[in-house]
Amino acid sequence: MKTNKNMTIPDQVDVAIVGSGFIGRTAALAINNLGLSVALIDRAPPEAGLDEAFDGRASAIALATHRVFRAVGVWDALAPVAAPIKDIRVSEGGSRLNLHFDHSELGDDPFGFQIENRHMRQALYDGVNANPDIHWIAPVTLTDLKTDANGGQLTLSDGHVINARLILGADGRQSWTRSQLNIPVTKWNYGQTAIVCSVKTERSHDFVAHEHFLPAGPFAILPLVGDPKDPGKRASIVWTEDEALAPHIMALDDAGFQAELRRRFSDFLGHIDVEPKRWAFPLSLQFARTSVAERTVLIGDADHAMHPIAGQGLNMGLRDVAALVDVLTEAQRLGLDIGAADGLRRYQRKRRFDNTRMLVATDGLTWLFSNRIRPLRLGRDVGMAAVSRIPPLRQFFMKSAMGTKGALPTMMRA
Repeated sequence: MKTNKNMTIPDQVDVAIVGSGFIGRTAALAINNLGLSVALIDRAPPEAGLDEAFDGRASAIALATHRVFRAVGVWDALAPVAAPIKDIRVSEGGSRLNLHFDHSELGDDPFGFQIENRHMRQALYDGVNANPDIHWIAPVTLTDLKTDANGGQLTLSDGHVINARLILGADGRQSWTRSQLNIPVTKWNYGQTAIVCSVKTERSHDFVAHEHFLPAGPFAILPLVGDPKDPGKRASIVWTEDEALAPHIMALDDAGFQAELRRRFSDFLGHIDVEPKRWAFPLSLQFARTSVAERTVLIGDADHAMHPIAGQGLNMGLRDVAALVDVLTEAQRLGLDIGAADGLRRYQRKRRFDNTRMLVATDGLTWLFSNRIRPLRLGRDVGMAAVSRIPPLRQFFMKSAMGTKGALPTMMRA
C-alpha cells in the first residue's frame, strides 16, 4: 500500500481525519499544533490537484479567516499570490442602483483575499508534507467505520485498522464518513451551473470585487494578482447560468465563449482575453441533520455546502476548524477526553447557529436575485438603496464580509 512520505500506517492516533482537501489539511496542521497525533486519510494521491489544469476556481478568504492560514504556518507561502479585496461593488442588471463597500470606511485592512485554489492546495500540501508528525495515508480505500465509548476504528481495504480517539469527516459533499454514520442530508439543487474561467484585462481592476446580479444568477468578477510586473490585470470569473443553457455555452469555441462573456462583462476594464481553460460546476445546497455523532465530527462541506453567491463556503469550513481547535484545547487543558460526547456537543452548539445562518442567507440571496418577478425587483432596489444610504447598516454588511462579526474562535482573532 502506497503512503505519503513512505510512512508506516499507525495503529493508534489521537485524531483521524478522513479527507485531505483544504479543510482536512488545515485541520491536520492545526490539531497537530496542539501536540496531538494525526492521521490524514484520503482515497486520492497526495499530489492530486496540484496541476494547474485540475481546478480553475479561486476562493475568497475573509480577513478573519486568513488568520487560520497564518496560524497553521502557510500564509507566508500564500501572501505573494493573494489578491487583496479592497472594495466590493454590487449591481443589478437593468437598475441604476448599486452598492459600493469601501474597506477604508473601517480601517486599513482589506475585506479579505482572492486566492486561486491551486495555490492553496500547493501551500497546504507543502505544509503537511513537511510535518513528520502527521501521518498522511493516501491513496487508500476505507471499508468500515466503527465507534464505541472508547474510540473509533477505521478499517482499510487491506484489513489494517487505525484506532483514534476522535474521527473527523472532512470528505466533502459526498462524504463517506457521513454515509457510514447514517446521518441524513437535506439538499436541493438550484437549477444553476457555475461557469468558471480567468481573464486578462486591459485596465486594472484596482483590486475591486464586482458582483452583477443578472436574471440567471450572479456574475462575479474577482481580482487576482496576475503579472507581478503589471498587477491588477487578471481576474477570476464566476458566471452563474441556467443549468439547461450552461452546456451550450461550455461547448462554444473560444471566440463564441468570449463573445458571450463580453455580453455580461461590459467594457469597464477595457478589452478582455479569456484564458484557455474553463470549468463548470452544478450548484446546490445541502446540510447534514447533525454535525456530530459518537466520537465523530463532520466539518466543511461534509456538514454544510452552500451556493457561492457570497463566497463563504470555504470560510465556513475554516471556521469549523478554528472552533474545533478551541474545543480540543479546552479538553486538553482540563485533562478531558478529546472525543467525549460533552465536548462534541459543545462544538455543535458553537457552529450550528453560525452555519445555519449562512446557509439561510445564501439561499435567500439566491432566491431573491435569481428571478424576474417585478415586485421582488422593486424590493431589491429599495434594499440596496437603504444599505447604501445608512452607514451602520452598510458597515454591518462590511464586517460580515470580513468575517469579524460575533465571537470569533481564537485562531481567527486579530
